[in-house]
Amino acid sequence: MAEPNFHFNDWNRRIIEEFRAHGGKVGGPFEGVTLLLLTTTGAKSGQKRINPLTYLLDCERLFIFAAKGGSPTNPDWYHNLLAHPQVTVELGTEQFEATAVLLEGEERDQIYAKEMQAHPGAADYEKKTTRKIPVVELVRRKS
Repeated sequence: MAEPNFHFNDWNRRIIEEFRAHGGKVGGPFEGVTLLLLTTTGAKSGQKRINPLTYLLDCERLFIFAAKGGSPTNPDWYHNLLAHPQVTVELGTEQFEATAVLLEGEERDQIYAKEMQAHPGAADYEKKTTRKIPVVELVRRKS
């Protein structure tokens, strides 16, 4: 049940603080879940936005999924990275710059199938919506 005056930004802020305080680990409903922090630049505002997201690591490639719990619309962070694909990733205690690359076609479908194997709830998200859930690779930029 949501707390009175609960705001999604407060929820994210608490997860972000816990993530940073514990080297990328969080408890509660996300205990044992692989999370990263993604910093995007607002498509309209130009402001930095941080979102905790689940991810899939596959053969050194890092993927995120714009599932938004199976909502009919894509998450705001997805629109931000389409406008500004240069992002910052926090993974455990490591922070690095990356470029967000949208996957399409067969490659998208193969990676999403791996995500459903790793996180069975991902299949429920796709069933809840008529949109095709975007798959984004976070490609580490060379320093």
